[in-house]
Amino acid sequence: MKAMILAAGVGSRLDPLTRTIPKPMVPVVNRPVIEHIVEKLAAHNFKTIKINLHYLGDTIRECLGDGSRLGVEIEYVKEDQLWGDAGSVKRSEKFFDDETFLVVGGDDISNINLTKFLEFHRQNGAAASQALSIVDDPSEYGIVLTEDDGRITKFQEKPEPGAAFSNTANTGVYLFEPHVLKTIPSGVQWGFGRNVFPALLEEGEPVYGFITEEYWKDVGNIQVYKNTNFDAMSGKVKLNIHGTLKSEKVWVGEGSVLAPDVEIEERVVIGRNVTIGPGVKLQSDTIIGDGCHIGEGVVLQRTIVWNHATIEAGTRLEGCIVGAHATVGTNFAVFNGLIVDPNRQSPR
Repeated sequence: MKAMILAAGVGSRLDPLTRTIPKPMVPVVNRPVIEHIVEKLAAHNFKTIKINLHYLGDTIRECLGDGSRLGVEIEYVKEDQLWGDAGSVKRSEKFFDDETFLVVGGDDISNINLTKFLEFHRQNGAAASQALSIVDDPSEYGIVLTEDDGRITKFQEKPEPGAAFSNTANTGVYLFEPHVLKTIPSGVQWGFGRNVFPALLEEGEPVYGFITEEYWKDVGNIQVYKNTNFDAMSGKVKLNIHGTLKSEKVWVGEGSVLAPDVEIEERVVIGRNVTIGPGVKLQSDTIIGDGCHIGEGVVLQRTIVWNHATIEAGTRLEGCIVGAHATVGTNFAVFNGLIVDPNRQSPR
């Protein structure tokens, strides 16, 4: 089965974290979002994958390569500009041949059962199907209205607060029959929610919604990004966390050295080749990336530290994200902050 991961976006809502990496490369429990997505696709037998690249796209190619280490085959298409989700898929039309294919966003973390989604799509003879989720705030999403059998009758793109006719949201996970691509014009910006699905309804094509209660998050803003990491450690979303499970929900990577008196609560992930000094307290919901140095007496709580960062002695961080290669000085206290290395933050 074939799938396309949409990975061209800039990720402006995660700024300044995405000034040196694209959004699909932000780490969730120390592994890029897009790597988790590829693993999920492989687990559901979507093993031939196209990925579109634009903003800092070479970092994605360097990470995933040809896909062989993850059990898939990956092809890439580099885009000279942003073409919209449908426009990007149209540019890879020849890749899909004449078979049903999947489209998924490069910033989605979910437990959606793609195998059941495919069965639903085929059983209904759908031209297109959306995976749907019930949300609290419909204004952030495209929403739909469905009949009892799941057939979609109406769309509404990101309604104004209070104007939504439904709280059933489009997750951006789609299945299509190949003839749908013929409805997308070439060489123009085109969107699935804005253009394609309304056109399919107008033409009377069978479009269905697969409502799921499974976990689904778009890690496109800071708070959702944090919570997704914490949810992975708690088990709300099923992700492959690298490292040895040392105790209840505590993972430690290969080559890491911890002082004997380090205190670790549950829901802590420590990457590879990390050094942690004496008197350190790693409280719940803490993630430390590969190659980091944590100095004596440091206290971390609900904090995500990216690869090769240094936190010097006596510092306390709560609710923070520390970017790759950043250094936090001695005896600081930072609450709910973003800390990045200014020498590595390139302008947009």
